[in-house]
Amino acid sequence: MSRFNLIAATLVFIAMLSGCGVDQSDRGLTSSQEQQVADRIAPVGNVSMAGDIAAPAVVSMASVEKVMLSEGSEHTVKMLNMGDGGSMIFEPAVIKVSKGDTIHFKAVDLSHNSATIDGMIPAGAADWAGALSQDISVTLDTEGVYVYQCDPHAMMAMVGVIQVGEAINMSEIQAAAEKQASRFMMNTDRLTGYLAQL
Repeated sequence: MSRFNLIAATLVFIAMLSGCGVDQSDRGLTSSQEQQVADRIAPVGNVSMAGDIAAPAVVSMASVEKVMLSEGSEHTVKMLNMGDGGSMIFEPAVIKVSKGDTIHFKAVDLSHNSATIDGMIPAGAADWAGALSQDISVTLDTEGVYVYQCDPHAMMAMVGVIQVGEAINMSEIQAAAEKQASRFMMNTDRLTGYLAQL
């Protein structure tokens, strides 16, 4: 898909989300969901006209709440259409666990799966790919950061992050995350935000 077609498709999708004159009640969204959509499509940063200099928007990493080690040796991650973190998400989206812990991915909503992303797991770690609308459990025996996605909703940034033990491969993951984020049609800063929580 050309860059122009990608931008056009994104604009059409955003227009559909914003309603384009459709009565709010016709879309079946709650006021909370409406606010989430509005927050997502609100302009970010400044636009420069010829000769103007616009200050870039700066996000303070100091304000990002860090994720603590999850207790126990078994952990559940839900695959959701909508949750506290927005639409098309894993919940929790970021989790820290110990080496040897098991993650149970639960297909709460249909048409989701959990699958590792090539180049975004520790060297030597086993990858996984769950079937659509099916639960999958994985035991993580290799230390490092794992990034996974829902295959059908990858362009919507339906991704999640697991840190097992120490984040020994964080520099590789951060480099790969930039390339991965360029494929997202929405929520383009989601993965970067998740990694900042580690």
